[in-house]
Amino acid sequence: MHVKPETESIRPYVVCAVLRGIKLDLARYNSFIDLQDKLHENICRKRALVAIGTHDLDTIKGPFTYEALPPSKINFVPLKETKSFRADELMEHYKSDKKLKKFLHIIEDSPVYPVIYDSNRTVLSLPPIINGAHSAITLMTKNVFIECTATDITKAKIVLNTMVTMFSEYCERKFEVEPVEVVYRNGVSHVYPDLSDYTLEVSLSYVTSQVGVKMEANEVIPLLNKMQLHVKKSTSGDENTVTVSVPPTRSDILHACDVMEDLAIAYGFNKIPETIPATRTEGRRQPLNLFSDLIRLQVAMAGYKEVLTWVLCCYEENFSMLNRKDDGKTSVIIENPRSSEFEAVRTTLMPGLLKSVKHNIDHPRPIKIFEVGDVVFLDDNQDVGASNNRRLAALYCNNNSGY
Repeated sequence: MHVKPETESIRPYVVCAVLRGIKLDLARYNSFIDLQDKLHENICRKRALVAIGTHDLDTIKGPFTYEALPPSKINFVPLKETKSFRADELMEHYKSDKKLKKFLHIIEDSPVYPVIYDSNRTVLSLPPIINGAHSAITLMTKNVFIECTATDITKAKIVLNTMVTMFSEYCERKFEVEPVEVVYRNGVSHVYPDLSDYTLEVSLSYVTSQVGVKMEANEVIPLLNKMQLHVKKSTSGDENTVTVSVPPTRSDILHACDVMEDLAIAYGFNKIPETIPATRTEGRRQPLNLFSDLIRLQVAMAGYKEVLTWVLCCYEENFSMLNRKDDGKTSVIIENPRSSEFEAVRTTLMPGLLKSVKHNIDHPRPIKIFEVGDVVFLDDNQDVGASNNRRLAALYCNNNSGY
């Protein structure tokens, strides 16, 4: 696989592998598709981080190239279609597709689209949208080419490893995976997949004390082996340490605390004895929440009814409708909002109160409502880049002014 430099601007990474001699029946085929869908929804973050493409290797010819071209220069027959589409036409076509329209925003505003070709300039896929019909996998497919394009190389490696470890079992030579070399513009090349184990040195006293059970190494090792971790006593000679070898199927194991969690699961949470905490704590209400409730009580006693509105609001409601300008340094803006009603985090409580009056315009006058809630501002001094502020807002609506 040769990667062109133009891909850096949109989807810079690709990893690949080949499964040869695979035997598919209907159940295995459906499972193969379902696994891709589950990965796309979870670790791939709805294809935004990683998109998986699987192809019948016997219908295409290497070497392959991963490119980024203007949509007007990409033409192919997409999966489950019978005619050829230009890439920009295809995006319009899929805006009415219930399954694929939710992925269009990932690339539709880009001047170039990522595309994978074989040596005959046959389109394998237009990631992260659709594969080409030419290389579609069927029950008769014997050799499978897997490519994962990504904006996050770590996630791409994990996804590829998951695909090949789950389905290499069905190859003629079980658990054998053919690697693929990926070559970049500067001559740097990488071979994927990387199925090597990595090791952790884990303290027995740490994992057992955190679980709350006293166990020796000869008790811990078989429990962790049940969790697909390969564990043995440390070669350093330290009796309080074990060496944990993490296989590619357990990409969720990163630190000693992950090993501790697996030990607790293998031991059984219901078997862990109950204990009284060593520390004595006294719970009490946060001063801010206590003060907020006192404010609510006083305003309610003045005849106002409390409302609870969304923290997210329309961008226009947050600024122009209140005759305010966005300086770009105040409001937290939501990227790719699911609705135009939830484009920004509110910086004032007024939009919610005004909308409440709008939806209750036929209610008998006077309308007296209030809200005590948080507004959010950008804040470089906070580790999350924003901070909450508690506010009070009240609204009085009547046929004439006066209280």
